[in-house]
Amino acid sequence: MLNEKLKGKHIILASGSPRRHGFFKDLGLDFEVRLKPIKEEYPLRLRHFEISDYLAQLKSLPFLEELKPNDILVTSDTIVWHNNKALGKPKNNADAFEMISSLSGKTHDVITSVCIRNTTFQKTINAVTKVTFRVLSEEEIWYYINTYSPLDKAGAYGIQEWIGQIGVTKIEGSYFNVMGLPTHLVYSTLIAIAENNY
Repeated sequence: MLNEKLKGKHIILASGSPRRHGFFKDLGLDFEVRLKPIKEEYPLRLRHFEISDYLAQLKSLPFLEELKPNDILVTSDTIVWHNNKALGKPKNNADAFEMISSLSGKTHDVITSVCIRNTTFQKTINAVTKVTFRVLSEEEIWYYINTYSPLDKAGAYGIQEWIGQIGVTKIEGSYFNVMGLPTHLVYSTLIAIAENNY
């Protein structure tokens, strides 16, 4: 349905995340994956969704000169916000252990921002989901780190994996947002673009 509405548009997904690739396929979209390296740094004064909004927009900048009129570029960023600081991807297993330990028994925000732009407009959307973990043992945390791949995930965990199944006791908001894309917002924004509301 969405693909038909966007006929004549060329969707560029600037993400190496297999989860985001899967979401775009599930939305029924034809798209090209195009990647450009970028330093994911942001001004320290930014807080909460301001950080992920900034990074999602920053990721779009290297593509601007090559965009064609029928292109729609999608860039995104996910952070975990906990204790008034942002948790991105862990540097190593020890960092992952520290991150997950800090989330154990507590509630945190998972924020994903998406920047959608072409040659004439830019729209940045975001969603916030509250996730609560039960108290996790050190053994459980190390089992997860050693068995799965936490280093490519904000906050060092994937909710769709074992740790989400045994550890998450409550979620308020979009589950898919925690996986890395607020699919409902991306869908409605692309529908609006197709109907020339942007």
